Amino acid sequence: MSSSTAADPVPARDASTVILIRDGRSQPGIEVFLLERVGGMAFAGGMTVFPGGGVDPSDAAADIEWAGPPPSWWADRFGTDEGKAQALVCAAARETFEECGVLLAGPTADSVVADTAPFSAERGRLERRELSFAQFLTDHDLVLRADLLRPWSHWITPIGEARRYDTRFFVAVLPEGQNADGETSEAASVSWRSAEDALTDWRSGTTVLLPPTWSQLDALGRFDTVADVLDHEQTIAAVLPVLTRENGTVRVEFDGEDAYYAGTVHPWSDR
Repeated sequence: MSSSTAADPVPARDASTVILIRDGRSQPGIEVFLLERVGGMAFAGGMTVFPGGGVDPSDAAADIEWAGPPPSWWADRFGTDEGKAQALVCAAARETFEECGVLLAGPTADSVVADTAPFSAERGRLERRELSFAQFLTDHDLVLRADLLRPWSHWITPIGEARRYDTRFFVAVLPEGQNADGETSEAASVSWRSAEDALTDWRSGTTVLLPPTWSQLDALGRFDTVADVLDHEQTIAAVLPVLTRENGTVRVEFDGEDAYYAGTVHPWSDR
């Protein structure tokens, strides 16, 4: 984990992360889609995360058909302006498609694509930034289904890190008929896990969770069904943890840190 000086902090880049959920297939409760990032990546290499990434300039310029709450509604929920809100929603849908093949769009404002396999070539082009998400949607006469996303939380990478993100977290339900996969260059492996199973893996040291990921899983573990999650009115306030280092050990101070550090066998080390 590299760092910058607190006196000259690196600006935080806008980012969107999507917590993809479904009702449990083999046991009661909900399941969450998780990726283990390829080791050696500049940010969160080897760690278990949700699909997501930085906002691309093309997301802000997107001129697309849109179904669901307008950018003004998202701006109010996330405490930002309408232009950035639209870019965040577009980035959320784009990153979900790029990283796991789930497309939150449909031919009409009340439908969703049932099979994304025919778009595999465009998915690769999107990931390589050879194609914008807006152009992809326009080429296939697709409507962005912003109503399939829910605002969930807002975390900002601590000052002191060399790479910083101002990340809005969304929740989305896996559309019927679609499959989430790991066909992306950024994932070493993917899986559907209950929140409790994912936290059990983390407690045993099988996986590494950054505090924002841990926090979302901890919160989602309190819901029994997808419907319960969708019915929940989440209060969103920006979380900016404080980064400390002592004897080569990194600690991140945030609301809930005691439970985080009590549970893991290997909190981050200074790498």
